[in-house]
Amino acid sequence: MTHTADPAGTPCRIHESFFRWARSHAAKPALVDERGSISYGELAGAVEATAQRLRDAGVRAGDRVLLVGENCVALAVCILAASRIDAWSATVNARLSPREIDHFLAHSGARRALYFSAASEPAKAHGEQHGAQAVEWPGIGELLLGPLNEQARPEPVEHDPAKQVATMVYTSGTTGAPKAVMLTHANLLFVAANTCRMRDLRPDDAIYGVLPLSHVYGLASVLGGALIGGAALHLVARYQPAALARALVEDGISVMHGAPAMYAKLLEWSAVSGTPLRAPRLRVAQSGGAPLTLPLKQAFEKTFGLPLHNGYGMSEASPSICQTRLDAPRADCSVGPAIPGIEVKLHRAEESPEGVGELWVRGPNVMKGYYRAPELTAETVTPDGWLRTGDLATCEADGAIAIVGRSKELIIRSGFNVYPVEVEQVLNAHPAVVQSAVVGRAVEGNEEVVAFVEPVQGAAIDLGALQAWLKANLSAYKLPSEIVVLDHLPAAATGKVLRKELQRMAARRADGDKPDFASEARVVG
Repeated sequence: MTHTADPAGTPCRIHESFFRWARSHAAKPALVDERGSISYGELAGAVEATAQRLRDAGVRAGDRVLLVGENCVALAVCILAASRIDAWSATVNARLSPREIDHFLAHSGARRALYFSAASEPAKAHGEQHGAQAVEWPGIGELLLGPLNEQARPEPVEHDPAKQVATMVYTSGTTGAPKAVMLTHANLLFVAANTCRMRDLRPDDAIYGVLPLSHVYGLASVLGGALIGGAALHLVARYQPAALARALVEDGISVMHGAPAMYAKLLEWSAVSGTPLRAPRLRVAQSGGAPLTLPLKQAFEKTFGLPLHNGYGMSEASPSICQTRLDAPRADCSVGPAIPGIEVKLHRAEESPEGVGELWVRGPNVMKGYYRAPELTAETVTPDGWLRTGDLATCEADGAIAIVGRSKELIIRSGFNVYPVEVEQVLNAHPAVVQSAVVGRAVEGNEEVVAFVEPVQGAAIDLGALQAWLKANLSAYKLPSEIVVLDHLPAAATGKVLRKELQRMAARRADGDKPDFASEARVVG
Protein backbone atom coordinates (compact mmCIF):
# COMPACT_ATOMS: atom_id res chain seq x y z
CA MET A 1 0.00 0.00 0.00
CA THR A 2 1.39 3.40 -0.98
CA HIS A 3 0.83 6.46 1.17
CA THR A 4 1.66 10.07 0.48
CA ALA A 5 1.26 13.21 2.50
CA ASP A 6 -2.16 14.81 2.19
CA PRO A 7 -2.67 17.77 -0.19
CA ALA A 8 -1.83 20.25 2.57
CA GLY A 9 1.57 18.60 2.96
CA THR A 10 0.83 17.03 6.34
CA PRO A 11 2.64 13.68 6.71
CA CYS A 12 0.53 10.63 7.49
CA ARG A 13 3.47 8.21 7.91
CA ILE A 14 6.66 8.89 9.86
CA HIS A 15 8.89 8.45 6.79
CA GLU A 16 7.10 11.43 5.22
CA SER A 17 8.10 13.75 8.07
CA PHE A 18 11.10 15.20 6.22
CA PHE A 19 9.75 15.33 2.64
CA ARG A 20 9.41 19.12 2.57
CA TRP A 21 13.10 19.50 3.45
CA ALA A 22 14.17 16.94 0.85
CA ARG A 23 12.65 19.30 -1.71
CA SER A 24 13.70 22.68 -0.31
CA HIS A 25 16.96 21.86 1.55
CA ALA A 26 18.25 18.81 -0.32
CA ALA A 27 21.93 19.51 0.35
CA LYS A 28 21.53 20.19 4.08
CA PRO A 29 22.74 17.50 6.53
CA ALA A 30 19.88 15.51 8.02
CA LEU A 31 21.58 12.71 9.98
CA VAL A 32 25.18 12.64 11.20
CA ASP A 33 27.20 9.98 13.03
CA GLU A 34 30.89 9.22 13.57
CA ARG A 35 31.10 7.51 10.17
CA GLY A 36 29.62 10.32 8.10
CA SER A 37 26.44 12.17 7.26
CA ILE A 38 23.48 12.00 4.93
CA SER A 39 21.69 15.03 3.50
CA TYR A 40 17.94 15.51 3.31
CA GLY A 41 18.02 14.84 -0.41
CA GLU A 42 20.08 11.69 0.07
CA LEU A 43 17.85 10.56 2.93
CA ALA A 44 14.84 10.29 0.65
CA GLY A 45 16.77 8.03 -1.73
CA ALA A 46 18.27 5.96 1.08
CA VAL A 47 14.85 5.31 2.64
CA GLU A 48 13.42 4.24 -0.72
CA ALA A 49 16.36 1.94 -1.49
CA THR A 50 16.30 0.40 2.00
CA ALA A 51 12.54 -0.13 1.77
CA GLN A 52 13.10 -2.09 -1.44
CA ARG A 53 15.81 -4.17 0.22
CA LEU A 54 13.38 -5.00 3.03
CA ARG A 55 10.82 -6.13 0.46
CA ASP A 56 13.50 -8.21 -1.29
CA ALA A 57 14.28 -9.79 2.11
CA GLY A 58 10.68 -10.95 2.39
CA VAL A 59 9.34 -8.23 4.69
CA ARG A 60 5.68 -7.42 4.01
CA ALA A 61 3.27 -4.74 5.14
CA GLY A 62 2.13 -5.62 8.66
CA ASP A 63 5.30 -7.61 9.45
CA ARG A 64 7.40 -6.76 12.48
CA VAL A 65 11.10 -6.00 11.95
CA LEU A 66 13.40 -6.17 14.98
CA LEU A 67 16.23 -3.64 14.77
CA VAL A 68 19.09 -4.41 17.18
CA GLY A 69 21.63 -1.64 17.47
CA GLU A 70 22.85 1.60 18.95
CA ASN A 71 22.32 5.09 17.57
CA CYS A 72 23.62 5.51 14.02
CA VAL A 73 22.47 6.82 10.66
CA ALA A 74 21.74 3.32 9.33
CA LEU A 75 19.39 2.56 12.23
CA ALA A 76 17.41 5.76 11.69
CA VAL A 77 17.12 5.05 7.95
CA CYS A 78 15.81 1.53 8.61
CA ILE A 79 13.15 2.83 11.00
CA LEU A 80 11.92 5.15 8.25
CA ALA A 81 12.19 2.42 5.59
CA ALA A 82 9.99 0.08 7.64
CA SER A 83 7.41 2.86 7.70
CA ARG A 84 7.67 3.17 3.92
CA ILE A 85 6.37 -0.41 3.45
CA ASP A 86 3.94 -0.31 6.40
CA ALA A 87 5.99 -2.77 8.44
CA TRP A 88 6.31 -2.25 12.19
CA SER A 89 9.80 -1.45 13.47
CA ALA A 90 10.78 -2.63 16.94
CA THR A 91 14.13 -1.10 17.90
CA VAL A 92 15.97 -2.60 20.87
CA ASN A 93 19.26 -1.59 22.42
CA ALA A 94 22.12 -3.90 21.48
CA ARG A 95 23.53 -3.68 25.00
CA LEU A 96 20.68 -5.82 26.31
CA SER A 97 21.34 -9.45 27.22
CA PRO A 98 20.94 -12.38 24.80
CA ARG A 99 18.00 -13.56 26.90
CA GLU A 100 16.21 -10.25 26.38
CA ILE A 101 16.90 -10.20 22.63
CA ASP A 102 15.54 -13.77 22.39
CA HIS A 103 12.40 -12.66 24.22
CA PHE A 104 11.83 -9.73 21.87
CA LEU A 105 12.30 -11.93 18.80
CA ALA A 106 9.78 -14.47 20.08
CA HIS A 107 7.24 -11.99 21.42
CA SER A 108 7.22 -9.73 18.36
CA GLY A 109 7.06 -12.58 15.87
CA ALA A 110 9.51 -10.58 13.79
CA ARG A 111 9.76 -11.52 10.11
CA ARG A 112 13.39 -10.40 10.08
CA ALA A 113 15.93 -9.04 12.54
CA LEU A 114 18.59 -6.54 11.48
CA TYR A 115 21.78 -6.14 13.53
CA PHE A 116 23.71 -2.88 13.12
CA SER A 117 27.16 -4.35 13.50
CA ALA A 118 29.14 -1.46 12.00
CA ALA A 119 28.18 0.84 14.87
CA SER A 120 27.91 -1.68 17.71
CA GLU A 121 30.02 -4.64 18.76
CA PRO A 122 27.19 -6.00 20.95
CA ALA A 123 24.86 -5.88 17.92
CA LYS A 124 27.43 -7.85 15.95
CA ALA A 125 27.63 -10.46 18.71
CA HIS A 126 23.82 -10.81 18.86
CA GLY A 127 23.64 -11.15 15.08
CA GLU A 128 26.31 -13.82 14.93
CA GLN A 129 24.60 -15.74 17.72
CA HIS A 130 21.37 -15.78 15.68
CA GLY A 131 22.99 -16.79 12.40
CA ALA A 132 22.68 -13.39 10.71
CA GLN A 133 24.60 -12.81 7.49
CA ALA A 134 26.59 -9.70 6.51
CA VAL A 135 24.80 -7.70 3.81
CA GLU A 136 25.85 -4.43 2.13
CA TRP A 137 22.88 -2.08 1.70
CA PRO A 138 23.13 1.00 -0.54
CA GLY A 139 23.35 4.27 1.34
CA ILE A 140 23.72 2.79 4.82
CA GLY A 141 26.57 0.27 4.58
CA GLU A 142 26.94 -3.18 6.03
CA LEU A 143 24.63 -4.78 8.55
CA LEU A 144 23.75 -8.32 9.60
CA LEU A 145 20.48 -9.72 8.28
CA GLY A 146 18.84 -12.38 10.42
CA PRO A 147 17.11 -15.49 9.04
CA LEU A 148 13.63 -15.22 7.54
CA ASN A 149 10.89 -16.24 9.98
CA GLU A 150 8.60 -18.31 7.78
CA GLN A 151 6.00 -18.56 10.59
CA ALA A 152 5.58 -14.78 10.90
CA ARG A 153 2.08 -13.56 10.18
CA PRO A 154 1.49 -9.94 9.13
CA GLU A 155 -0.89 -7.75 11.08
CA PRO A 156 -3.74 -5.93 9.29
CA VAL A 157 -2.75 -2.71 7.53
CA GLU A 158 -4.79 0.43 8.18
CA HIS A 159 -4.82 3.48 5.93
CA ASP A 160 -5.70 5.73 8.90
CA PRO A 161 -2.43 6.87 10.56
CA ALA A 162 -4.21 6.88 13.93
CA LYS A 163 -4.82 3.12 13.57
CA GLN A 164 -1.71 1.92 11.73
CA VAL A 165 1.12 0.92 14.08
CA ALA A 166 4.51 2.44 13.21
CA THR A 167 6.63 0.98 15.96
CA MET A 168 6.68 -1.13 19.08
CA VAL A 169 8.63 0.13 22.06
CA TYR A 170 9.61 -2.45 24.65
CA THR A 171 9.35 -1.20 28.21
CA SER A 172 9.42 -2.91 31.58
CA GLY A 173 7.11 -0.32 33.12
CA THR A 174 6.26 -0.88 36.78
CA THR A 175 5.69 -4.63 36.59
CA GLY A 176 9.19 -5.66 35.56
CA ALA A 177 7.83 -7.84 32.72
CA PRO A 178 8.70 -6.43 29.26
CA LYS A 179 5.70 -5.01 27.41
CA ALA A 180 5.49 -3.91 23.78
CA VAL A 181 3.85 -0.50 23.48
CA MET A 182 2.17 -0.14 20.07
CA LEU A 183 2.55 3.44 18.82
CA THR A 184 0.82 4.59 15.67
CA HIS A 185 2.09 6.95 13.00
CA ALA A 186 -0.33 9.56 14.31
CA ASN A 187 1.04 9.12 17.86
CA LEU A 188 4.64 9.71 16.77
CA LEU A 189 3.89 12.51 14.33
CA PHE A 190 1.83 14.37 16.93
CA VAL A 191 4.67 14.31 19.44
CA ALA A 192 7.33 15.11 16.83
CA ALA A 193 5.37 18.14 15.61
CA ASN A 194 4.78 19.22 19.20
CA THR A 195 8.51 19.02 19.98
CA CYS A 196 9.36 20.96 16.83
CA ARG A 197 6.85 23.69 17.65
CA MET A 198 7.49 23.97 21.40
CA ARG A 199 11.29 23.98 21.05
CA ASP A 200 11.20 26.13 17.88
CA LEU A 201 13.31 23.67 15.87
CA ARG A 202 14.56 24.95 12.51
CA PRO A 203 17.00 24.09 9.72
CA ASP A 204 19.96 25.89 11.28
CA ASP A 205 19.76 23.76 14.44
CA ALA A 206 22.21 20.99 15.31
CA ILE A 207 20.64 18.55 17.79
CA TYR A 208 22.60 16.19 20.03
CA GLY A 209 21.09 12.71 19.67
CA VAL A 210 22.51 10.48 22.38
CA LEU A 211 19.13 9.33 23.73
CA PRO A 212 18.63 5.86 22.23
CA LEU A 213 16.33 5.44 19.24
CA SER A 214 15.16 2.30 21.04
CA HIS A 215 13.52 4.62 23.57
CA VAL A 216 10.45 6.60 22.57
CA TYR A 217 12.00 9.90 23.74
CA GLY A 218 14.87 9.44 21.30
CA LEU A 219 12.58 8.15 18.55
CA ALA A 220 9.64 10.57 18.62
CA SER A 221 10.93 13.75 20.24
CA VAL A 222 14.55 13.76 19.10
CA LEU A 223 14.54 12.00 15.70
CA GLY A 224 10.98 12.93 14.77
CA GLY A 225 11.28 16.50 15.97
CA ALA A 226 14.57 17.00 14.11
CA LEU A 227 13.17 15.70 10.81
CA ILE A 228 10.00 17.78 10.98
CA GLY A 229 12.08 20.86 11.83
CA GLY A 230 14.69 20.25 9.11
CA ALA A 231 17.50 20.22 11.68
CA ALA A 232 20.74 18.21 11.62
CA LEU A 233 20.60 15.35 14.12
CA HIS A 234 23.99 14.20 15.44
CA LEU A 235 23.46 10.56 16.42
CA VAL A 236 25.72 9.30 19.20
CA ALA A 237 25.88 5.63 20.21
CA ARG A 238 27.00 6.08 23.82
CA TYR A 239 27.14 8.95 26.23
CA GLN A 240 30.53 10.30 27.23
CA PRO A 241 30.77 13.70 28.97
CA ALA A 242 34.01 14.63 27.20
CA ALA A 243 32.45 13.88 23.80
CA LEU A 244 29.42 16.01 24.58
CA ALA A 245 31.65 18.88 25.76
CA ARG A 246 33.57 18.69 22.48
CA ALA A 247 30.39 18.55 20.37
CA LEU A 248 28.97 21.62 22.08
CA VAL A 249 31.94 23.60 20.80
CA GLU A 250 33.10 21.91 17.59
CA ASP A 251 29.77 20.71 16.18
CA GLY A 252 27.82 23.82 17.16
CA ILE A 253 25.14 21.92 19.08
CA SER A 254 22.18 24.24 19.55
CA VAL A 255 19.60 21.85 21.05
CA MET A 256 20.35 19.25 23.69
CA HIS A 257 18.06 16.56 25.14
CA GLY A 258 19.01 14.31 28.02
CA ALA A 259 18.14 12.64 31.28
CA PRO A 260 19.20 14.44 34.47
CA ALA A 261 22.06 11.97 34.97
CA MET A 262 23.58 13.10 31.68
CA TYR A 263 23.74 16.72 32.82
CA ALA A 264 24.97 15.75 36.28
CA LYS A 265 27.86 13.73 34.82
CA LEU A 266 28.74 16.54 32.39
CA LEU A 267 29.08 19.02 35.26
CA GLU A 268 31.00 16.46 37.33
CA TRP A 269 33.42 15.80 34.43
CA SER A 270 34.04 19.51 34.07
CA ALA A 271 34.77 19.95 37.77
CA VAL A 272 37.02 16.89 38.07
CA SER A 273 38.94 17.50 34.84
CA GLY A 274 39.19 21.25 35.32
CA THR A 275 37.78 21.78 31.82
CA PRO A 276 35.44 24.77 31.47
CA LEU A 277 32.22 24.05 29.61
CA ARG A 278 31.42 26.22 26.59
CA ALA A 279 28.39 26.05 24.33
CA PRO A 280 28.46 29.04 21.97
CA ARG A 281 25.38 28.00 19.96
CA LEU A 282 23.33 26.21 22.60
CA ARG A 283 19.87 27.77 22.92
CA VAL A 284 17.64 24.91 24.19
CA ALA A 285 18.49 22.36 26.87
CA GLN A 286 15.79 19.84 27.76
CA SER A 287 15.65 17.36 30.62
CA GLY A 288 13.35 14.37 30.72
CA GLY A 289 13.10 10.66 31.41
CA ALA A 290 13.67 10.96 35.17
CA PRO A 291 13.01 13.49 37.97
CA LEU A 292 15.05 16.69 37.76
CA THR A 293 16.36 18.02 41.07
CA LEU A 294 16.70 21.68 41.92
CA PRO A 295 20.45 21.66 42.74
CA LEU A 296 21.23 20.14 39.34
CA LYS A 297 18.97 22.57 37.52
CA GLN A 298 20.57 25.53 39.29
CA ALA A 299 24.12 24.27 38.68
CA PHE A 300 23.44 23.74 34.97
CA GLU A 301 21.87 27.17 34.56
CA LYS A 302 24.75 28.86 36.36
CA THR A 303 27.27 27.09 34.12
CA PHE A 304 25.56 27.65 30.76
CA GLY A 305 23.58 30.81 31.38
CA LEU A 306 20.30 29.47 30.01
CA PRO A 307 17.32 27.58 31.44
CA LEU A 308 17.30 23.82 31.80
CA HIS A 309 13.79 23.02 30.66
CA ASN A 310 11.91 20.10 32.09
CA GLY A 311 9.38 17.67 30.69
CA TYR A 312 7.45 14.58 31.59
CA GLY A 313 6.13 11.66 29.62
CA MET A 314 5.99 7.90 29.32
CA SER A 315 6.28 5.35 26.54
CA GLU A 316 2.53 4.83 26.49
CA ALA A 317 2.08 8.54 25.68
CA SER A 318 4.57 8.61 22.81
CA PRO A 319 6.05 10.04 25.21
CA SER A 320 5.19 13.73 25.79
CA ILE A 321 2.62 14.79 28.37
CA CYS A 322 3.96 17.98 29.97
CA GLN A 323 6.69 20.48 29.07
CA THR A 324 7.90 23.81 30.40
CA ARG A 325 7.61 26.67 27.91
CA LEU A 326 10.51 28.50 26.25
CA ASP A 327 8.83 31.85 26.89
CA ALA A 328 8.10 31.05 30.54
CA PRO A 329 11.11 29.26 32.08
CA ARG A 330 10.57 28.07 35.62
CA ALA A 331 12.76 28.40 38.68
CA ASP A 332 11.36 25.18 40.17
CA CYS A 333 11.39 21.56 38.95
CA SER A 334 7.81 21.49 37.73
CA VAL A 335 7.39 19.68 34.41
CA GLY A 336 5.18 22.51 33.18
CA PRO A 337 1.64 22.46 31.82
CA ALA A 338 0.22 19.75 29.58
CA ILE A 339 1.36 20.00 25.97
CA PRO A 340 -1.16 21.54 23.56
CA GLY A 341 -3.80 19.22 22.16
CA ILE A 342 -4.21 16.80 25.07
CA GLU A 343 -6.18 16.61 28.32
CA VAL A 344 -4.87 15.80 31.79
CA LYS A 345 -6.57 15.35 35.15
CA LEU A 346 -5.69 14.18 38.64
CA HIS A 347 -7.53 11.07 39.77
CA ARG A 348 -7.66 11.07 43.55
CA ALA A 349 -7.96 7.96 45.67
CA GLU A 350 -9.56 8.18 49.10
CA GLU A 351 -6.21 7.71 50.83
CA SER A 352 -4.41 10.33 48.72
CA PRO A 353 -3.09 13.42 50.51
CA GLU A 354 -4.86 16.68 49.74
CA GLY A 355 -3.95 17.95 46.27
CA VAL A 356 -2.19 14.74 45.18
CA GLY A 357 -3.64 12.38 42.59
CA GLU A 358 -2.68 9.94 39.88
CA LEU A 359 -2.12 11.76 36.61
CA TRP A 360 -4.40 10.65 33.78
CA VAL A 361 -3.96 11.78 30.17
CA ARG A 362 -6.11 11.60 27.05
CA GLY A 363 -5.32 12.68 23.51
CA PRO A 364 -3.62 11.79 20.21
CA ASN A 365 -0.42 10.83 22.04
CA VAL A 366 -1.99 7.85 23.85
CA MET A 367 -0.83 4.45 22.57
CA LYS A 368 -2.94 2.00 20.60
CA GLY A 369 -2.24 -0.58 23.32
CA TYR A 370 0.16 -3.32 24.38
CA TYR A 371 0.90 -5.91 21.70
CA ARG A 372 -0.71 -9.26 22.40
CA ALA A 373 -1.88 -8.09 25.84
CA PRO A 374 -5.50 -6.87 25.63
CA GLU A 375 -6.13 -7.40 29.34
CA LEU A 376 -3.15 -5.26 30.31
CA THR A 377 -4.24 -2.61 27.81
CA ALA A 378 -7.70 -2.52 29.40
CA GLU A 379 -6.12 -2.05 32.84
CA THR A 380 -4.04 0.90 31.61
CA VAL A 381 -6.42 2.75 29.26
CA THR A 382 -10.03 3.37 30.28
CA PRO A 383 -12.90 2.71 27.83
CA ASP A 384 -13.21 6.47 27.25
CA GLY A 385 -9.51 6.86 26.39
CA TRP A 386 -7.84 7.99 29.62
CA LEU A 387 -4.30 6.65 30.11
CA ARG A 388 -3.57 5.87 33.75
CA THR A 389 0.06 6.91 34.14
CA GLY A 390 0.64 5.48 37.61
CA ASP A 391 2.44 8.71 38.53
CA LEU A 392 1.38 10.87 41.45
CA ALA A 393 1.22 14.60 40.79
CA THR A 394 0.00 17.97 41.99
CA CYS A 395 -1.33 20.80 39.84
CA GLU A 396 -0.53 24.44 40.53
CA ALA A 397 -2.90 27.34 39.95
CA ASP A 398 -1.26 28.15 36.61
CA GLY A 399 -1.74 24.59 35.35
CA ALA A 400 1.85 23.48 35.88
CA ILE A 401 2.22 19.86 36.95
CA ALA A 402 4.69 18.62 39.56
CA ILE A 403 5.41 14.89 39.66
CA VAL A 404 5.84 13.69 43.23
CA GLY A 405 6.45 10.00 42.52
CA ARG A 406 4.98 6.79 41.23
CA SER A 407 2.01 5.37 43.07
CA LYS A 408 3.84 2.04 43.34
CA GLU A 409 7.02 3.75 44.58
CA LEU A 410 5.29 5.63 47.40
CA ILE A 411 6.79 4.59 50.75
CA ILE A 412 4.39 4.43 53.69
CA ARG A 413 6.45 4.63 56.87
CA SER A 414 4.71 4.44 60.23
CA GLY A 415 1.52 5.68 58.55
CA PHE A 416 3.24 8.65 56.87
CA ASN A 417 3.69 9.04 53.11
CA VAL A 418 7.28 9.42 51.91
CA TYR A 419 7.81 10.44 48.29
CA PRO A 420 11.26 9.30 47.12
CA VAL A 421 11.81 12.39 44.97
CA GLU A 422 11.64 14.65 48.05
CA VAL A 423 14.43 12.74 49.80
CA GLU A 424 16.44 12.63 46.55
CA GLN A 425 16.19 16.41 46.20
CA VAL A 426 17.91 16.81 49.57
CA LEU A 427 20.54 14.14 48.87
CA ASN A 428 21.41 15.62 45.48
CA ALA A 429 21.90 19.05 47.03
CA HIS A 430 24.87 17.70 49.01
CA PRO A 431 28.14 18.75 47.30
CA ALA A 432 29.63 15.24 47.42
CA VAL A 433 26.64 13.55 45.71
CA VAL A 434 26.24 13.31 41.92
CA GLN A 435 22.88 11.56 41.98
CA SER A 436 20.77 9.42 44.27
CA ALA A 437 17.79 7.10 44.29
CA VAL A 438 15.50 6.27 47.19
CA VAL A 439 13.42 3.09 47.46
CA GLY A 440 11.21 1.47 50.02
CA ARG A 441 11.92 -1.81 51.78
CA ALA A 442 9.33 -3.89 53.56
CA VAL A 443 9.98 -4.72 57.20
CA GLU A 444 7.61 -6.39 59.63
CA GLY A 445 4.53 -4.19 59.92
CA ASN A 446 6.15 -1.22 58.21
CA GLU A 447 8.32 0.13 55.37
CA GLU A 448 11.71 1.75 55.69
CA VAL A 449 13.52 4.21 53.47
CA VAL A 450 16.74 3.10 51.76
CA ALA A 451 18.91 5.64 49.93
CA PHE A 452 21.52 4.83 47.27
CA VAL A 453 24.00 7.59 46.44
CA GLU A 454 26.66 8.00 43.77
CA PRO A 455 29.56 10.20 44.91
CA VAL A 456 31.38 12.82 42.89
CA GLN A 457 34.28 11.15 41.08
CA GLY A 458 37.31 10.98 43.36
CA ALA A 459 35.36 12.13 46.41
CA ALA A 460 34.66 10.15 49.56
CA ILE A 461 31.25 10.45 51.18
CA ASP A 462 31.36 11.26 54.88
CA LEU A 463 28.28 9.29 55.91
CA GLY A 464 28.07 11.03 59.27
CA ALA A 465 28.05 14.44 57.61
CA LEU A 466 25.49 13.25 55.06
CA GLN A 467 23.29 11.95 57.87
CA ALA A 468 23.49 15.32 59.62
CA TRP A 469 22.63 17.06 56.32
CA LEU A 470 19.52 14.93 55.96
CA LYS A 471 18.43 15.48 59.57
CA ALA A 472 18.72 19.24 59.04
CA ASN A 473 16.54 19.18 55.94
CA LEU A 474 13.97 16.39 56.39
CA SER A 475 11.33 15.33 58.86
CA ALA A 476 12.37 12.38 61.00
CA TYR A 477 10.04 9.88 59.30
CA LYS A 478 11.61 10.68 55.90
CA LEU A 479 15.17 9.90 57.00
CA PRO A 480 16.75 6.84 55.37
CA SER A 481 17.17 3.80 57.57
CA GLU A 482 20.15 2.89 55.42
CA ILE A 483 22.43 4.83 53.09
CA VAL A 484 24.33 2.81 50.49
CA VAL A 485 27.19 4.37 48.52
CA LEU A 486 27.75 2.92 45.05
CA ASP A 487 30.44 3.88 42.55
CA HIS A 488 27.67 4.10 39.91
CA LEU A 489 23.93 3.75 40.21
CA PRO A 490 22.57 1.08 37.83
CA ALA A 491 21.05 2.85 34.84
CA ALA A 492 19.43 2.19 31.47
CA ALA A 493 20.94 3.48 28.24
CA THR A 494 18.86 6.65 28.62
CA GLY A 495 20.52 7.39 31.97
CA LYS A 496 17.34 6.53 33.85
CA VAL A 497 18.13 4.85 37.16
CA LEU A 498 16.96 1.23 37.37
CA ARG A 499 14.94 1.42 40.57
CA LYS A 500 13.81 -2.18 40.46
CA GLU A 501 17.43 -3.30 40.58
CA LEU A 502 17.95 -1.06 43.63
CA GLN A 503 14.82 -2.45 45.27
CA ARG A 504 16.18 -5.96 44.80
CA MET A 505 19.55 -4.83 46.16
CA ALA A 506 17.89 -3.25 49.19
CA ALA A 507 15.99 -6.47 49.89
CA ARG A 508 19.13 -8.58 49.56
CA ARG A 509 20.97 -6.31 51.96
CA ALA A 510 18.22 -6.78 54.53
CA ASP A 511 18.95 -10.51 54.25
CA GLY A 512 22.63 -9.94 54.97
CA ASP A 513 23.96 -9.72 51.37
CA LYS A 514 26.24 -6.67 51.36
CA PRO A 515 28.54 -6.57 48.30
CA ASP A 516 32.14 -5.39 48.58
CA PHE A 517 31.53 -2.43 46.25
CA ALA A 518 29.10 -0.71 48.64
CA SER A 519 29.54 1.08 51.93
CA GLU A 520 26.69 1.87 54.26
CA ALA A 521 25.39 3.78 57.25
CA ARG A 522 22.60 2.62 59.51
CA VAL A 523 20.47 5.56 60.59
CA VAL A 524 17.60 5.36 63.02
CA GLY A 525 14.70 7.46 61.69
